[in-house]
Amino acid sequence: MQAFQVRAPLDYTITEVEVPQAAPGEVLVRVAYAGICGSDMHIIHGDNAFVRFPRITGHEFAGTVEALGEGVEGLSIGDRVCIDPVVNCGECYPCRIGRPNVCTALEVIGVHRNGGFEERVNVPAANAHLLPESVGLDAAALVEPYTIAANVLDRMQPIPGDRLLIFGAGVIGLTILQMARALGIEDITVADVIDERLSTARELGATRTFNGSEEDIEAAIQALTGGEGIPLIADAACVPALLPQMLRIASPAGRIGLLGFNPNPSDLVQLEVIKKELTLVGSRLNNRKFPEVIDLMASGRLDPLALVSHRLPLTEMPGAIDMLDHHPEKARKVLIQIGS
Repeated sequence: MQAFQVRAPLDYTITEVEVPQAAPGEVLVRVAYAGICGSDMHIIHGDNAFVRFPRITGHEFAGTVEALGEGVEGLSIGDRVCIDPVVNCGECYPCRIGRPNVCTALEVIGVHRNGGFEERVNVPAANAHLLPESVGLDAAALVEPYTIAANVLDRMQPIPGDRLLIFGAGVIGLTILQMARALGIEDITVADVIDERLSTARELGATRTFNGSEEDIEAAIQALTGGEGIPLIADAACVPALLPQMLRIASPAGRIGLLGFNPNPSDLVQLEVIKKELTLVGSRLNNRKFPEVIDLMASGRLDPLALVSHRLPLTEMPGAIDMLDHHPEKARKVLIQIGS
């Protein structure tokens, strides 16, 4: 069968691999669709410290159960499923307190073990979530990025009437925008430096947008809020140099959600944090958010296909990687069709 394999940084290819056999407690999934994520690009560039090569990447995918490993219950051959990539031990401190997404022995499908850019893949049965008929397999492949949005918003603990500022209008920023609207946040500002992305944000319901290369975002936010600042700030740009500005823009008692894995240090002015009693929260992957997102998709409150700019077969994935590397402004979510 065919798979997209990263053999080493900047060394990737479509290759033939053997069909895996479902181990006890696992299911074999025939993949229908998989989305290319920024994390996949980091693996390709050698910027992911967790990956071990060679690796079949892909952690956003959906498909059909083709075989059941010994002891699997609650799933049947032919079931339509999407896959939570978070594999945890269930025993360490984070797992014991209900935070499996930061398990000390965490494995991520598509990073630590082979992922969805192949025709068939084994996954733990517990990570396969059944899909309602109203959610297509193409949309279901995008459940995972919406769980990232759900997780960071949950970590920020919004309350009714809170305003939200999203730095970055890439795919994650847009999923945060849609998720926030689905959760009832009405006043949402999106900042970016690419006009095409800001236009998409407005189409998806942003209250207002700012281009940071043309406007003074800090001054604009202070004018908008009468100097009070913004209570919720989501960092989907993942640029460490933006943190000091976020601290200044945040209102007293504000919450800032950080998503980036950039290893470079950020300047943190302790005075800004303490005088406002700010809360800075990290958000990694998702903490059991798949059922919530699937329900929101089934109800029509999320529109994942609005994010899709390209649908390509697996054989064209190297070209998609090249496009995302050199012309990111031309793409939102690139969806790879692998099966049917």
